[in-house]
Formats: sequence, C-alpha cells, structure tokens
Amino acid sequence: MAKDERLQPEVQDSAELEIDLVELLYRLLEKARYLIIAALVGALIAGVYTYRFVTPTYTSTSKLYILNTKDSVVNLSDLQIGSNLASDYMEVFSNWHVHEMVIERLNLNYTYSQIQNMVSVQNKNATRILYITASSPSAEEAQKMAQTYAEVAREFIAAKMGTEMPTVFEEARIPIRPSSPNKVRNIAIGFILGFVLAAAIVVIQFIVDDRVRSADAIEKRLGLSVLGMMPAAPGNEDEERERGESKRSGRRSRK
Repeated sequence: MAKDERLQPEVQDSAELEIDLVELLYRLLEKARYLIIAALVGALIAGVYTYRFVTPTYTSTSKLYILNTKDSVVNLSDLQIGSNLASDYMEVFSNWHVHEMVIERLNLNYTYSQIQNMVSVQNKNATRILYITASSPSAEEAQKMAQTYAEVAREFIAAKMGTEMPTVFEEARIPIRPSSPNKVRNIAIGFILGFVLAAAIVVIQFIVDDRVRSADAIEKRLGLSVLGMMPAAPGNEDEERERGESKRSGRRSRK
C-alpha cells in the first residue's frame, strides 16, 4: 500500500507535465500567425542588412606548380622534394619584402597587415600545387593581387632560395560573382532567428501566466472537481455599453 502511495505522486507529476506540454503546443499553434510574421520580419531585416550594409567580397585564385628538376625525366625523389618545398614556399608569402613588391607593382594603399589578411596560401592534400587566393571588394583587384603574388613569389623563390622557379599552373581569373556574403544563408538565418525569438516570447508568457483558463486547470491545480459552468450571456456586453453611453449623455445634458 505504501509502495502505491509513493508511485502516485510520480504518475501525477508526469501527467501534469504532459498536460503542460500539450497546452504549450496549443498556445504556439494559436500564435502561429504571429510566429510567421516575426520570422518574415527577421528575414526582411537580414536581407536589408545584407544588401545595403554588407560590402561584397570577391576572391580570385592562382596556382603554382612546384617541381625541383631541370631534366625532362622526373623520378620519385624529385616528386618527394617538390612536396617538401611546397611547405617551405608557403612561408614566402608572409615575408614583408614580397608584400612590398606587390604593393609597389599594383600601387595599392594597403598596409602590410591589411594585405596579409587579404591573401591566403594553401597546399591542399599535400600536393605540389600552391593555391594563392586574394580577396578584395573589387573583382579586378582580387584577380590582379592573386596573379601578382604568384609572379612575385616565383621571382623571390628563384633569387633568395636558390631553387628552380615554380611554374604557373593556373592564372587568376576575374570573379563573376562575389564570394561573400551568402545572401540566401543570411536571409534564412534571419528567418529562423525571428521565429525562435517570437516562440521564446510565447513560451515565457505561457510560463509566467498563472491565470485559470479552463475547468481542467482548476482540477489540476486545486484537486477539486468542477460541478458546473455558467456560460457568458451574449447580451451582457451590449447592455454594459448602453449603460455607459446613457451615463455619458446624462452628464453632458447636466453641463
């Protein structure tokens, strides 16, 4: 008997939790129109911000092929040395002298730190190919920077490192579309954030609201059964309005 009494509160708590979740779901469904409106407003704000206040960025990439041999016959050791040199050549692009040469040739107004943040070098999958990527608000400037960095790096490697000059595997091209921002993604994020924010407000209002709205809520909170319910008379509101209007007219006539 005592065991059944201990289990009864747990069952009751789980039932109350289930009822609360169902009520919350119904509340969200009731506010679905406002949730959708909030999501659309969030998407609109994100779209306006992306199109009007975010500067588009263009990227262009040039590629250098590194192979340490002057003969027409390539052996396994040459390929291995070329792979090792690719990692070494990546450090060339952090040299201030290389940045200075690019700034002078293109007549740029960037500092070393600015232009270094605009250029990235990658050696994908440990190959003998270096990917030189330049980013800029101008598509033509991005293409010129990527191509000029490849040319300057070739000259610097041959002069300073005493190795064979790398070959231009692929020249940089003028990008047609900006690489960032991703407009579709930003609008989708704004839509989701607007929906989540509105849903959070509805959930908080549901948790804070302690008003009794139904007979089931009375039975759940007070443990008392409801014997009967009195429906609201449809004419009460009209009668109250008529009484209020008659009082106002009487006050006006007295004045």
